[in-house]
Amino acid sequence: MTTKQLKRPEVLAPAGTLEKLKTAIHYGADAVYIGGDAYGLRSRAGNFSFEDMAEGVAFAKEHNAKVYVAANMVTHEGDEQGSGEFFRTLRDIGINAVIVSDPALIEICALEAPGLPIHLSTQASATNYETLEFWKNEGLERVVLAREVSMEEVRAIRAHTDIEIEAFIHGAMCISYSGRCTLSNHMSKRDANRGGCSQSCRWKYDLFDMPMADTRRSLLTSGEVEEEDFSMSAVDMAMIEHIPDLIEAGVDSFKIEGRMKSIHYVSTVANVYKAAVDSYMADPDNYVCKQEWLDELWKVAQRELSTGFYYQTPSEEEQLFGPRRKIPVYKFVGEVLAYDDTTGLATIRQRNHFSVGDEVEFYGPGFRHFHQPVTEMIDDKGVSIERAPHPMMVLTMPVISPVEPGDMIRKKK
Repeated sequence: MTTKQLKRPEVLAPAGTLEKLKTAIHYGADAVYIGGDAYGLRSRAGNFSFEDMAEGVAFAKEHNAKVYVAANMVTHEGDEQGSGEFFRTLRDIGINAVIVSDPALIEICALEAPGLPIHLSTQASATNYETLEFWKNEGLERVVLAREVSMEEVRAIRAHTDIEIEAFIHGAMCISYSGRCTLSNHMSKRDANRGGCSQSCRWKYDLFDMPMADTRRSLLTSGEVEEEDFSMSAVDMAMIEHIPDLIEAGVDSFKIEGRMKSIHYVSTVANVYKAAVDSYMADPDNYVCKQEWLDELWKVAQRELSTGFYYQTPSEEEQLFGPRRKIPVYKFVGEVLAYDDTTGLATIRQRNHFSVGDEVEFYGPGFRHFHQPVTEMIDDKGVSIERAPHPMMVLTMPVISPVEPGDMIRKKK
C-alpha cells in the first residue's frame, strides 16, 4: 500500500479549557473538541463560554486546526429548550461541527442552525454500516463509532459507507455500553447522561453476604487483605502500537479522550500521536512504532492500558483491581513562559513543587526533549531560592538548551 492510497487521519484532542485548547493545538492536534455551558456530558470539565469559544476558534484558525463542540447529552422533557439559539450561536462563532447523540437535538440543529455540520456522538452507539448510512442520509458528516467496535468491524463499516469515521484511540473506557449507565443517578443523584456523572464505577467495592433472615453484614474477605477483590473500573485504551491498522481500516479521525485531564496529559498524548501519524504517513512500508513513544505515554498520569475491544473482548485483565501493575513515574512541575537566548535563562511558571538539585526533563512540540539538573532558581523579586513551593509562582532558571514558550517541565516522582 502506498502513501497516495492513504488518507492522513486527523489527530483530535480533548480541551476542557481554553488553555488546554491552545496547548493541544500547539502540540500537534489537528482538531480539538470542547464543551459549552449546556447540552454536554462533562459538567465539571471547565466548559467554554461563547467568548472563550470565539477566542479558541480564532486561535485554531491561525494554526489551521478545527474546533468541535460536544452537545451529546440525552435530553429529557424540557432539556432541549434554548438549543436552537445555542446551535445558531456556535455556527456564527465559527465552530467547525457539533457532536450530538440525541435525535431531538440533531433535528433542532439541522432545522434551526443550517450550515453547522453535525457529527454523531459515541453515545449513540453506532456499531454497523447500516447505522452510519442512516445518519449519512439524515445529513450528518461524521459518526463517532461506539468504543465496543472491533477492528474487523471498522474495516467492514468502511467498506460499505463513505461517511467520515471517528474512533477513540486513547483514554478512559466506560464500563457500560458507550456510556449508557445510571449508577451515578442511583448512588449520588447525579445524571450521568445529562452531564453529572460521579464515576461510580471507579469507586472501590466489597461483596457482602446478606441472608434474608439475617440483617447482619458479614464481609467476605480472607484475612486482612486491604486490596479490593471486585471492580467495575476499566483500564484505559492505548492504540499507539496499532497506528497502521487504524489508518488502513479507514479511520478519518483519531480521538483522544480526556477533557478533564491536565495540560501535561494533553500535550504529551497529542505530541505522541502526532509523531506516530507523521512517521507512518511519511513511509508506511517501513513504519516502526518507536519505544520512545510508549515510554512517553507512561510519563503522564493514567490507568493501566489495553487495546479495548479492537482485537478481543476485554477480560478480567482489563479491569482495575488489586495492586497496580504499572505506575507512571513522572510528575508535571512547570511550563516555559519565555526564554532569553542571550542569558540562557528561561522564565518558568511552577505547577508542582521542585527544588535546586532536582533532575528535570524539558519537552516541547515535535518531540524536543532534554534533561538537566536544576542548578539555580530566581524568584520574581530577583532573589535566589532553593525551591519553588508555591503554585503558579513565576521564576527564572538557567537551561542548557534553548526552549520555547509552551514547553513543559516534568521530573521523576
